[in-house]
Amino acid sequence: MTNNAHWPAIYRGTTPVDISVVIPGSKSVTNRALILAAQAQSSSVLRRPLVSRDSELMMAGLKALGAGIEEKTVTVNALEELQWIVTPAALRGGVKIDVGNAGTVMRFLPPLAALATGEVAFDGDPRSYERPLGPVIKALEELGVAVDHDNRYSLPLKLHGTGSIPGGNLTIDASASSQFLSALLLVAPSFEKGIIAKHQGGSLPSMPHIEMTVEMLRDFGATVEVDSANQSWSVKPGALHGKDLVIEPDLSNAAPFLSLAMVCGGSVTIADWPKVTTQPGDQLRSILTAMGATVSMSDAGLTLTGSGTIHGIDIDLHDVGELTPSIAALAALADSPSHLRGIGHLRLHETDRLAALTREINALGGNVVEEETALHITPAPLHAGVFHTYEDHRLATAGAVLGLVVKGIEVENIATTRKTLPDFPGLWSSLLV
Repeated sequence: MTNNAHWPAIYRGTTPVDISVVIPGSKSVTNRALILAAQAQSSSVLRRPLVSRDSELMMAGLKALGAGIEEKTVTVNALEELQWIVTPAALRGGVKIDVGNAGTVMRFLPPLAALATGEVAFDGDPRSYERPLGPVIKALEELGVAVDHDNRYSLPLKLHGTGSIPGGNLTIDASASSQFLSALLLVAPSFEKGIIAKHQGGSLPSMPHIEMTVEMLRDFGATVEVDSANQSWSVKPGALHGKDLVIEPDLSNAAPFLSLAMVCGGSVTIADWPKVTTQPGDQLRSILTAMGATVSMSDAGLTLTGSGTIHGIDIDLHDVGELTPSIAALAALADSPSHLRGIGHLRLHETDRLAALTREINALGGNVVEEETALHITPAPLHAGVFHTYEDHRLATAGAVLGLVVKGIEVENIATTRKTLPDFPGLWSSLLV
């Protein structure tokens, strides 16, 4: 994933765009679908899944545990369509799994692996050791799973599975990441008693991702009850059924592409934008409208039209934190200050995103003031320089957005975008050159 050569960001200035973009499938949906399909009673077909480092790591982990995954390309309506056929099988231990730096893989796979018989070892990139995993490990231990982690409650670790997990009542603090809760809910149908999981702690981030987990569980046949008032989720034990599922485009990945019209003016159409979705990225419609865009939906997808003038915004991004790097880049180019709030949990992502955005935008001449859970961004003239990415795909695309109207920006390790986009530089270039 590392490429030491700096990528010269493509400068366009104020030349308007008029483009249509097909965004690859959602990472969040793809990796949840893989976990659920691996537990089903029959095979599933996942259509148009995301091919990225994170999804490849998830597939490799599931294959190591015994699941069958066949990849094939078929012609549908005269267009080629990638399909993954997932065939469940008894889970086996005696394997090692590499999680890379993928949050969904390091959090979703251990509860599933705990259902295997035998030892399953987990390791990953150096940064993965620093990312929070403790609540998942503590939950598994509370459910009777033996976990070796040298009292670090982080990677690397070893699980000792017995082939089953009793389940039952569980209290978990998911305030650092909604993935802690999703990780347990996704596997709960395979627990002997299911699970009743109650969140106890600070504010839950990324609630749309938990709603996505619940909806997908139900799609695969699980019985899920949600008590929002008490922040409790109940999943009944029971067999999941295979699904024929079309993976939605990744709406969070649409952010830099919609930014083309915000920054340069003109229109961008994102094909196949779902009319109803639980993806947090759907909130781009209202956020970018507030920043000066016009947004419309049609059979072609979602079309955003911008004037090249961007307005500052005061907004709580707690539920849609993954959009913050793109919104921060736009805010740095706006005509008035912005206040991005409720994003303290972003310090625990691929990097500390608040510190990184502050450092990198300010190094280009920007004016970002970092608080514990917020960024204050006052637009200022930006200049050429290297935009460092800290192995973070969303930082890399933010650098590309700034480079649209700031000559001479070079993005470090643009290859890190492969985490969620197969070929971001190629797609970006094809739209602009």
